[in-house]
Amino acid sequence: KWDDLRKLLLLCVSVCVSSRSAVVLLWDFPGSSAISGPRAVRGVERGSLTVRCRYDPGYEHYVKWWCRGAAWENCPFVIKTTGSEKEVKKGRVSIRDNWKDRSFTVTMEELRLDDSDTYWCGIEIPGPDLGNPVEVTIDPAPTVLISTLATSNANMFTAPVAPKENQGQLWEEGTWGHLTSCPRVLHRPLLGSVHFLLLVFLKVPLLLGMLGAVLWVNRPLRSSG
Repeated sequence: KWDDLRKLLLLCVSVCVSSRSAVVLLWDFPGSSAISGPRAVRGVERGSLTVRCRYDPGYEHYVKWWCRGAAWENCPFVIKTTGSEKEVKKGRVSIRDNWKDRSFTVTMEELRLDDSDTYWCGIEIPGPDLGNPVEVTIDPAPTVLISTLATSNANMFTAPVAPKENQGQLWEEGTWGHLTSCPRVLHRPLLGSVHFLLLVFLKVPLLLGMLGAVLWVNRPLRSSG
């Protein structure tokens, strides 16, 4: 009987200790519900990104921070607030608290590919701090080679529109993008062409005939005998 009671007592103590350990572990877990934020964010190389973390009422005047590293216990701080709403900037990172909205924002600028990592947004309080993990991924900047070639081709095959006074000008073989002109071709009036034909086919033979008649009249006559 005493052995059964002893076993029951040991079992109760074991359960109580296990329950307390579970409570302690749950309490110390950094991903507290008092602070929340995005699980993951993405940015583009040489761009910027902003992370907003929210917190419960009562934490307005506490220091907020941003650290880098997957390991919570030795995550080095990147930047902290001063316990006020004043923006703090350090290098390419800035942080600002908003008590009315109960949130603070972290902005990372001039992003680099090696900025990809696990970060934490947290609140500095007595005892274990409150934190929320954020996975940051930086994608390579898009190449501009294709768009540059497309623009160059468009400029090459697009000719400027000549103004009205130059519409009679023609393109000559030369450098792309430069307009060179040829002399304007002048069309003779139709009346001038008719006059030229009359001169050739009518007036010239007539003049030749008249000249022949004059020569015939003025020819020397032979004397008789």
